[in-house]
Amino acid sequence: MARALIVGCGCRGRELGRELLAEGWAVRGTSRRSEGLAAIEAAGLEPAIADPDRPATILELVADVAVLVLLLGNASGSEQELGAIHGPRLERLLERLVETAVRGVVYEGTEAGEEIMRAAARTWRIPVVSVGQGDDLAAAVGRVLAGRRT
Repeated sequence: MARALIVGCGCRGRELGRELLAEGWAVRGTSRRSEGLAAIEAAGLEPAIADPDRPATILELVADVAVLVLLLGNASGSEQELGAIHGPRLERLLERLVETAVRGVVYEGTEAGEEIMRAAARTWRIPVVSVGQGDDLAAAVGRVLAGRRT
């Protein structure tokens, strides 16, 4: 059974998680705060605390994960915090993913973050798919597992 980790598991993340569960996946969803864990669990997902501003909290959860889904397009914080999440923190996370079982990454975020994702794909040959608000997330997971980058 494949496992997905959804970082930023709000409404769209929980919807994706339910779709993946229906396809036989094991799904772990994250929230920055403990208040978000109940909604993740109510969706049938395994809840976990992780903060994209602290990549180590995500890396602790990827040991058995095939696909990492980073739904950071609606992340909140100061301009400086968001710049770090979609910039140097994202770079550090991707550098460390090379040493894990993760086979691909789906990313929703900023143009700067998308460039970092493309650079990671070129440098470390990590399959990545960038998505927008209206995109089919389950299809993106399928594309990234097939090794198709976008």
